[in-house]
Amino acid sequence: MRDLPQHKKIILFDGLCNLCNSSVQFLIKKDSKDIFRFVSLQSKLGKELLSKLPIAIQKTDSIILYESEALFYYKSKAIFQIIKSLGGLFNLLLIFKLLPHSFHDFIYDYIAKNRYHWFGKNEQCLVPTKEIQSKFLY
Repeated sequence: MRDLPQHKKIILFDGLCNLCNSSVQFLIKKDSKDIFRFVSLQSKLGKELLSKLPIAIQKTDSIILYESEALFYYKSKAIFQIIKSLGGLFNLLLIFKLLPHSFHDFIYDYIAKNRYHWFGKNEQCLVPTKEIQSKFLY
C-alpha cells in the first residue's frame, strides 16, 4: 500500500451516495485545520484500506474514519470523532453522545439503509474539482 499522509485523518465514504458526497463537500468547507483526506469506498485505495480492517464486508457502506490499522471508527462513532476533530461550535453536537450507542447506530443504520432512496445515487464516484483535488486520495 502506498504511503498515506502523516497527521491526517482519512474519511472513507460511499462515492456513489449523494448524501455522502454532500457531507464530504460540507466537511471540506469546514475543515479549516486541514485535518481530513477523503477516499471513496469504491476506489482501489478504499478497497485496499478496507481489506486491512477487521470490519465485515456488509458494513463497508458505512463511513469510516481511518487513523491507522489499529485506530479507526465507523458508523456513529466515526461521526462523533469527525465532529470532535472539527471542534468549535460543532462540539455542541457531542451532547448526543449522552444517548446510548445502540440508539446512535440504529439511527445511522436507518439513514444508511434509505440513503439512495431519499437522496439519490450517482452512476460514478464524485470527481473533485481542481480546488479540492488535494483533499482526495486515490
